[in-house]
Amino acid sequence: MIRDDHPDALHLLAAIAHEMSRNELAVELLRRAIALQPNVADYHNTLGIVFDSQRQHDRAVGAYESALRVSPHHAAAHNNLGSALCDLGLIDSAIASFRRAVNLRPEKASYLSNLIYSLHIQPTYPSNSIHTEVTRWNDLYCRPLAASSRRHTNDRSPARRLRIGYVSPDLREHAVAFFLTPLLEAHDREQFSICCYASVSRPDAITGKLRKCAEVWRDSAALSDSALAGQVRSDGIDILIDLSMHTAGNRLPAFALRPAPVQVSWLAYPGSTGLEVIEYRLTDAFIEPPAEVSVLTPELPIRLPDAWCCYQPIGYFPEVGDLPAERAGYVTFGSLNKLSKVNDRVMHCWAELLRALPDSRLLMLCPEGRSRERIREYLATRSVDAERVEFVSFISLSDYLKTYQRIDIALDPFPCNGMTTTCHALWMGVPVVTLPGTTAISRAGLSLLSNAGLPELVAASEDHYVTIATGLACDLTHLAGLRATLRARMAKSPLMDAPKFARHFEQALRGMWQKWCGT
Repeated sequence: MIRDDHPDALHLLAAIAHEMSRNELAVELLRRAIALQPNVADYHNTLGIVFDSQRQHDRAVGAYESALRVSPHHAAAHNNLGSALCDLGLIDSAIASFRRAVNLRPEKASYLSNLIYSLHIQPTYPSNSIHTEVTRWNDLYCRPLAASSRRHTNDRSPARRLRIGYVSPDLREHAVAFFLTPLLEAHDREQFSICCYASVSRPDAITGKLRKCAEVWRDSAALSDSALAGQVRSDGIDILIDLSMHTAGNRLPAFALRPAPVQVSWLAYPGSTGLEVIEYRLTDAFIEPPAEVSVLTPELPIRLPDAWCCYQPIGYFPEVGDLPAERAGYVTFGSLNKLSKVNDRVMHCWAELLRALPDSRLLMLCPEGRSRERIREYLATRSVDAERVEFVSFISLSDYLKTYQRIDIALDPFPCNGMTTTCHALWMGVPVVTLPGTTAISRAGLSLLSNAGLPELVAASEDHYVTIATGLACDLTHLAGLRATLRARMAKSPLMDAPKFARHFEQALRGMWQKWCGT
């Protein structure tokens, strides 16, 4: 029997219940603890974490704000509030919260990583502002650790079989799997030995699938950064590849210890980690045109010949189906990207599009609560009826994919383009309209659509973005033809040629290794 007179014990039990995914019990226990002792910020902060895990972001924000009323200098609550605000699409407020967390606890590398990634999403932050923060990360957390790194004794034979290490917390049902799986399956095992360092707290079926692709698998979630770096050295890894960059759960501090002679960033998002100890980043000529080489990043960009990634649909994917507009009598535009990527400039374009086509509809991925009302109110000020926008919540992968059977045209957000969502849309027969910008992360759509043979869907301006989408919507015969052929076109494109991509990827790795051998 649980005693109701010991709030610390209730808090501890709630944390355990949350770890066991018994979140309703966790909420009940935390509310009891708060009723007994309302002025303990940690209780409110933990309640917010539980609400976030249930995707009840409005409630999470309320809990974090309660924690901060009790303790205004609670850095973790500021950081967690930033994450919840991000999920609600309130990116400016999120950035402000992340900044407060960083200022309160500058020793927390993860807080600054959260700030850095959020700056990539906000459309008004130029590259040099992001550079300032990644340089700060490098100076605070990388340089002090790199100074203590030891000399590498790896065999410098340039043509020998190499040990490649992949580091990620996302080796599970996650966007990473759709791009990493085809590469791991296509790797030349005679030339490369594959080791995965998986910081996965809750493995799933996809974790098992990826595990089978690796010669060595290390469960590293419980390892400190120092211990992880030690394991990498002990395993004799020649080239260590970071798949997370500044996203959640990254292990960049382990890279700062320089456990491998060659270190590379790839896949999390187009851009730079800013770490001097990561010598290379893999990219392509669409994302980073050779004529626009940035002097602001320490990594050397290695441009793969076609695309910087290769896609594979994993698990059950429904049939494409007929054009939804032919059944519904109107065109449905859609975005199943995270709401954090949907800013005012994006909403302005979408509102203009709906105004230009009064019978059209918009379907968006958006959490329940105030965000939906905010979007409806925004559209209402632009004379778009609330009934014309429909929201879906975060759903299972199979239900998410079925949603594309209701979408005629997908709308890519900017400056932070979709990646996995764009590939899923194309595979489901849905054309995607994108607008590239000046940053690497804003050119993911350009790369994907160019490699899929759809450059006509790449806009040159916001007005052009609306024009392209309008033109598609007004030609249902062409739109139906696209829907019927996109899956086959995608399958024949460089985006899904895993053997070819793997050879390009391996040639890049071999070149990096040979350069190190010659130093």
